[in-house]
Amino acid sequence: MRFLTVILMFLALVRPANAQETRIAPEDHTPSAASVADMAWLAGQWRGTGIEGAAAYESWLPANGGTMVGTFVQETAEGGIMFTEHLYLMEDEGSLVLRLKHFNADLTGWEEKDDMTSFRLVAMEPGAAFFHGLTLRKDGDDGFVAAVRMRQKDGSSSELVFRFTRI
Repeated sequence: MRFLTVILMFLALVRPANAQETRIAPEDHTPSAASVADMAWLAGQWRGTGIEGAAAYESWLPANGGTMVGTFVQETAEGGIMFTEHLYLMEDEGSLVLRLKHFNADLTGWEEKDDMTSFRLVAMEPGAAFFHGLTLRKDGDDGFVAAVRMRQKDGSSSELVFRFTRI
């Protein structure tokens, strides 16, 4: 009986391979109430697996004035920089928004000078923030998952999932 209980608990924690990590909010969605204090677990340095199995790194500073500042580095298979991101997780009208800018290895930006990519909060759960098309969630005591929904040229979408361990 105890063995069966352990197996059932394990199965409840494992997400099916086809499970979507990200959520999409309807047009009229009101963001969940939240503050950067809800994301304190994210502060620190993280190493993981990114695009095509190459190393990826993410670092987050503790909250300061309602904002957490982060950086992301995606390496190439050869160990060079593929691209980086500069991230702001910010309090906004009683909720959270994650804003970021992408940079090539030579520091040229993807977005126009005053533009950025923004993800509005859809829902908060203990240890997880679900933004419109982006998820940040704890994965055990020393891990986290970042997933982003990517639009393909044919109009379909797929998820890019990064698994990190605290350094």
